[in-house]
Amino acid sequence: MEIKSLPQDPGKRKNMSDFHNDDRDYIRRFYIDRGLCQPVKHDFPFRDFGKSSRRFNPTWFQKYDTWIEYSVEKDAAFCFACYLFKKDNEGSDAFVSEGFRTWSKPDALNKHIGGHMSVHNKAMTSLADFKNQKDSLPSAFSNQSQEMASNYRKRLEASVKCVKYLLLQGLSFRGHLKNSDSLNQGNFLELLKFHAKDRLDVEKVVLENAPGNCQMTAPCIQKDIIDACAKETTKVMLDEIGHDFFAILADESADISDKEQMALCLRYIDRNGGLNERFLGLVHVPNTTSLTLKEAIESLLMEHSLSLSRVRGQGYDGASNMRGEIAGLKTLITDECPQAYYVHCFAHQLQLTLVAVAKKNSDCSWLFLDVLPLLLNFVGGSPKRKEFLRQNQRTRVVEALSSGEIESGTGLNQDKSLSRPGDTRWGSHFKTIVNVLDLYRPILESLDAIAESSIEKADKNKACAIINLLMTFDFVFVAYLMTSIFGITHELNLALQKSDQDIVNAMTLVDVTKRNLQKLRDGGWDAHMTKVSSFLTKHDIEILNMEGMYVAPGRRMFRGNTSQVTNLHHFRVEVFLSVIDQQLQEIENRFSEKSKELLICMSCFNPSNRFASYDKEKLLRLAEFYPNEFSSAEMFFFEHSLDNFIEDVRNDERFWNVKTLNELSIKLVETKKHETHSKVYLLLKLVLILPVATASVERAFSTMTMIKNKLRNSMGDGLLNDCLVTFLEKDLFCDVEVDAIVNRFQNLRTRREQL
Repeated sequence: MEIKSLPQDPGKRKNMSDFHNDDRDYIRRFYIDRGLCQPVKHDFPFRDFGKSSRRFNPTWFQKYDTWIEYSVEKDAAFCFACYLFKKDNEGSDAFVSEGFRTWSKPDALNKHIGGHMSVHNKAMTSLADFKNQKDSLPSAFSNQSQEMASNYRKRLEASVKCVKYLLLQGLSFRGHLKNSDSLNQGNFLELLKFHAKDRLDVEKVVLENAPGNCQMTAPCIQKDIIDACAKETTKVMLDEIGHDFFAILADESADISDKEQMALCLRYIDRNGGLNERFLGLVHVPNTTSLTLKEAIESLLMEHSLSLSRVRGQGYDGASNMRGEIAGLKTLITDECPQAYYVHCFAHQLQLTLVAVAKKNSDCSWLFLDVLPLLLNFVGGSPKRKEFLRQNQRTRVVEALSSGEIESGTGLNQDKSLSRPGDTRWGSHFKTIVNVLDLYRPILESLDAIAESSIEKADKNKACAIINLLMTFDFVFVAYLMTSIFGITHELNLALQKSDQDIVNAMTLVDVTKRNLQKLRDGGWDAHMTKVSSFLTKHDIEILNMEGMYVAPGRRMFRGNTSQVTNLHHFRVEVFLSVIDQQLQEIENRFSEKSKELLICMSCFNPSNRFASYDKEKLLRLAEFYPNEFSSAEMFFFEHSLDNFIEDVRNDERFWNVKTLNELSIKLVETKKHETHSKVYLLLKLVLILPVATASVERAFSTMTMIKNKLRNSMGDGLLNDCLVTFLEKDLFCDVEVDAIVNRFQNLRTRREQL
C-alpha cells in the first residue's frame, strides 16, 4: 500500500498498552526506513504516570487502547492509525493535528471513531491490512511455495544459531576477506559452514545452495538478527520488571574510538522475590553534563516503555556531575521523582578511603608513590628483566619442593608476576603487595643479576638503589601493615560488588570491617611485629633496636634527620596506630549514610536472629518516605499489617534461618506470604532496590573494551549496545528461543520471504 503523505510527528508518545508495542515498532520501522516519518519514542502506559500526568480516569481509555497514544511533550492524546494512514484531503480533528486534551469529555473518542465508513475506521482497516504481510501484494507476487518457505526458515534458523553463538562468546562476525578464495571468511561464515557440514538438511539450503538474493548472510541481515536477539533478551528483563518499581545505576566512560558512552543498569525484584541488577543499554552522549546524562537516561527508559515515575533509587560513582546538590544528575532526577533516593556507590567510597590513607601518611605514600612504582617500572619495563624474575622464581620453587617446604599438585606453584595495580581499583594494590612479599627473594636475586649483567651504569645504580630500599625495616614493616589493612577491607570490597547485595547487609559489612580494624589497632601490634621479625630473619635483614633513636631511610636523608623519637615510638605510634586510626576515621566519614534516618529505619527489616532488630515505629517512619505508596489513610492499617507480619514470620520456622533481606524476599514469595502481607512486602521491595554499588555498570565497561576493541573500533553504537546486552545478560539470552528471534527478525522490517 502507498501513503502519499503523513502528518507531522506529534512528539514523543506513550503507548496505551504494552501489548501493541511490537506491532507499532514494526510499522514505525517500515516508515522510518523509507523516510516517510520521523522516529517516535514511546514510554510507559500513561495510566501509570502518577502525579506527573493530568488527572483523568484511566478506565475511560481502556477500550480504545488499540489506537490511542499519549504525547508527553504536548500532554495530549493522538490517534495512531489516523496518524499513519489518513490522507491529506480527508477530515482532521484534535486526535491527528494538535492532540486531544479534554480529558473530562470521553465522548469525543466515540465521535472521532464515527460510523462504518469514517476516516478513522478506514485508517484502522489499512492498519490491519498492513500488519497482515502474508496477504500483501509483494507476498502474492512472490509465488512462494511451501517448500521455499520451509527452506527459508531452515536457512534463517541456521544463521540465527550461528549469530547466537558468536554473541555469547563476544566474537567478531566478519573477516577482512569474504570472497570464495579466502581461507578465512570471518567467524560467521566459517561457523555456518561448520554447522552445515553436520546437518545435511541445512547444507542443502545455505550458502552456495541458497538463492542468490536470499542467502541470509549479508552484513545487514546479521545486524538485524543481532538486533532481534538483543530485543528479545531485553524483553525477558522487562517482563520480569513488569509495572513494578526499580532503581537506576549509571556511569559514563569512553570507548576505544574515544566516544563517550553512558551505561544504564536497572535494579529490581523479579516475580520470585529475587534481587537483580541487569544491563539495560548503552547510549552515546556528546558530553557528560548532568542535563545531557539525564536526557540520555530518560530517552533510554522511554525506548523500553519505562518511566522515571517508577524509579525508587539511583546510584552513581560520586562524581560532581552525578551527585551535585544544585545541578547534578541526582538532583535533576530527584526533582522529577522525589522518591528516587540517591546512594553513593559503596565501592567507590571504599576506594576513596584507601586513597586518602595512602596520601595522608608519609610512610604509606612512600610505599605507593616511590618504592612500588620504581620496582614495577624497572623490572617490568623490559622482557629481559622479567625473564630474570621468572628464572629465579622457578629455581626457588624447585628448591622448596626438594626441601619439602611446599607441596606439588594441580594448580599449585603457578608463576606469579608483578602486576601493576590499577589507579581506580585499589583492591588490586592488595594483590601487588602480596606478590612482592611472596617473591621477595627472587626479586632481590633478579635485581642482583640485572646489576651484574647491565652494561649501562644507570641501570646498575637503579637496581642497587631498589635493593637498598627493599631491604629496609621501613619497607617490610609498612608492606605487612598495608597487607593487614587491605586484607580486612578486601572482603568488604568483594562483597560490595555482588549484584544481590542489599544496603542493610552492606552497612553491616562496613561495621564488621571497622570492628576488625579496631581489633588490629588494639591487639595486633605483637602479632604484626612477629610477622615482620620472622620475615626479616628469613631473609637475613637486620632487625632494628626498638629502643634506639629513629633514623629516617635514604628517601629523606637530604632533609636531615630531625627526629628525636625512638624506633618503638615511631613505628608503633606514628605508623601503626596512626595509619589504622586514619583508616577508621576515613571509613566513618565516607560511610556517613549510617547516620541518615532512612538507613537507620531500613536496618529494622533485618531478619537475622528471628528479626531481633525489628522496630515497628521505625518501619512506620520508613513507609512515610514513600507517600505515593503509603498514603496517610493507609498508614493506620499498615500499623496492624506490621503486627500481623512480625507475629507470622517469628512463629514460622521456615524464616528462622533467613539472614539477609534478599533471602527474606525470596522466602516470602516461596511461602506465598507476600500476598498475605502485600504492603509489608512492597516496603521490603522498596528497601531492596536501593543500590549498593555500581559494579554492574563497571562490568559493562570492562566488557565494552572487549567487544569494541582495536580491530572493531568502527562498530556503531546500536551494534555495540546489542552485543553488550546479549553478552552481559547471557543467562537471559540463553533461554531465548530461536523461534522468538526468528519472529522478531521477520517483524523488524518487510521481508522478501514470509513465514
